[in-house]
Amino acid sequence: MRRLQTHDLFLKPEKCEFDVTEVVFLGMVIRPGYIAMDPIKLAGIAEWEPPQTVKGVRVFLGFGNFYRKFIGKYTQLTRPLNDLLQKNWKFKWTRECQIAFDLLKAKFLSEPILVMPDIDKPFIIEADASKWATGAVLRQKGTDGEWHPCGYLLKSLSPLERNYEIYDRELLAIYRALMEWRHYLMGGKFKVVILSDHKNLTYFQTAQKLNRRQARWSLFLSEFDLGLVHVPGKSITQADALS
Repeated sequence: MRRLQTHDLFLKPEKCEFDVTEVVFLGMVIRPGYIAMDPIKLAGIAEWEPPQTVKGVRVFLGFGNFYRKFIGKYTQLTRPLNDLLQKNWKFKWTRECQIAFDLLKAKFLSEPILVMPDIDKPFIIEADASKWATGAVLRQKGTDGEWHPCGYLLKSLSPLERNYEIYDRELLAIYRALMEWRHYLMGGKFKVVILSDHKNLTYFQTAQKLNRRQARWSLFLSEFDLGLVHVPGKSITQADALS
C-alpha cells in the first residue's frame, strides 16, 4: 500500500482481494510459487466436439494458444490443425487431425502446473534442436529438490534455418530460449546453467572466427552469465522431445 501511495496510484476496493492464498487473474490461477490454468475456462473441454469448419478450428486453436505455455510440444501437436488454416487448403478432418485434437484435450484436462519463476533462485535451461524445430524448457528447483518446469518453448525452423549446421541450430535453440525468458535471466544473481547435448557449442566460447550470424548470437549471449554444460541427449529428454 505504501508503494501505491508513493506513486499516486489508486485501487477499486470491489476489484481487490486481500489475505488470500489463491487468485484468478487473466485466465490463470496464481498460488504461492505456482501458476495453473483456470478450471472454469477448462470446464467445457471434455465436451468440445471436433471442429467441422475452418472457423471452428480457429476457435479451438485460439483457446489453445492462450494456454500454450503449459503444454510441451504444443507447436508439433497442433501442426495438423494449423495446416487446415492454410490458404487454398481444402478442409478435411483427417485421422491425424482427430489424434491431435484428442491429445490436446487430454493435455488440457491433465491440468499441468508451472512453477512461478523466482529471480532470486537459480535457473537451468534444457535446449535442443532437430532438423525442423528448436525446443527448450526453463526450470527451477522446488522445495522437494526436483527441477520443475517454469515454461516450455518450441519454435519451428524456417527453410533457411533448416540448412544450418547442427551446432548453429543448437545455438539458435539457446538464443531463442534466452530471448524468450530474458526478463527472468538477465542480470540475475546466479549463473544460468544451460544443458545441451552438443559438445561443439563450446566452440562459440573460444572461436576467433565467427560468421556474421554467429557473432550476433554470441554478442547477445555475452549479456548473460552463462554456464554451458554438456549432457548426453537422453538426459535432456523433454527439450529433445519438444524439438
